[in-house]
Amino acid sequence: MNVVEIIFSPTGGTWKVANMIDRNWGENMTQIDLSNAKTDFTKCEIKQEDMVLVAMPSFGGRAPAVAIERFRQIRGNGARCTIVCVYGNRAYEDTLVEMEDAAREAGFRVIAAVAAVAEHSIMSQYAANRPDATDEKQLAGFADQIASRNENAVSIPGNRPYKKSGGAGLVPKPNKDCVKCGLCAEKCPVQAIDSANFTVDSKKCISCMRCVKQCSHDARKVNGVMVSIAAMAIKKACSVRKENELFL
Repeated sequence: MNVVEIIFSPTGGTWKVANMIDRNWGENMTQIDLSNAKTDFTKCEIKQEDMVLVAMPSFGGRAPAVAIERFRQIRGNGARCTIVCVYGNRAYEDTLVEMEDAAREAGFRVIAAVAAVAEHSIMSQYAANRPDATDEKQLAGFADQIASRNENAVSIPGNRPYKKSGGAGLVPKPNKDCVKCGLCAEKCPVQAIDSANFTVDSKKCISCMRCVKQCSHDARKVNGVMVSIAAMAIKKACSVRKENELFL
């Protein structure tokens, strides 16, 4: 079958999870990168016979607003769709239902949903090195269950109205090691980084940490004290290993 992967993965964890699922559906793969601010998503073509996987991280229990906005521009044309939210072992709360609503509004037919765990994008001590081999085996099993499915999903968890989304809070900034290569500004999903001085517009920044992950000079950092405070706040919620979940 023709597989279409629609993905927002600033630091790569969501991509790893998505790949562990949809690579089991066939080799004919098309990827639509929702993090590319230069793409005209209204021109992306989805055929009814396509098998679509939509994957996004959970940011504070919600789907990233920019990812939802861009996803809504793509016409689903009745194609089967599996939605996947990826979270850092705390909670995904209303992420899946928000993705479900966006998918159905765009004309996709949601047949399954997956909540999966990957290493936290800011506090890497939580869900460190996940998805791991155990996750990979489980996600491949999910893929097998979804592959031939044609019914609409009916048991996706979450609340409507969605919980209130939080602010960015942790904004990466350049340090003395910055060589002004421009990669951070080029790769920023919301174009929040000034291409001349590489400072960040904190109102635009979504704290996705792509600029931190992409920088080969380790020249972009978030405030260490604020990270420590945030880590302590979620320590209890992240102390037990969460398992991946499939909803049909």
